[in-house]
Amino acid sequence: MKIGQRTLTMDTLTITGNWNEMAGKLKQQFAGLTDNDVLFREGKEEELLGRLQKKLGKTRDEVRALIGKL
Repeated sequence: MKIGQRTLTMDTLTITGNWNEMAGKLKQQFAGLTDNDVLFREGKEEELLGRLQKKLGKTRDEVRALIGKL
């Protein structure tokens, strides 16, 4: 499913566009997130999801939904 600048599928998350802007929104929404928590590198989407999942105490699907709403 294509949502703005993000592409969400059942098993993967592909982030394109301005991740810095999206990361800033996540940090505003969840004050406990650090720059390292939202660090994104091409090809490391699953690592990012894992960090956010652990830090926020949410499932991968919940984290994907959060990113999809940004």
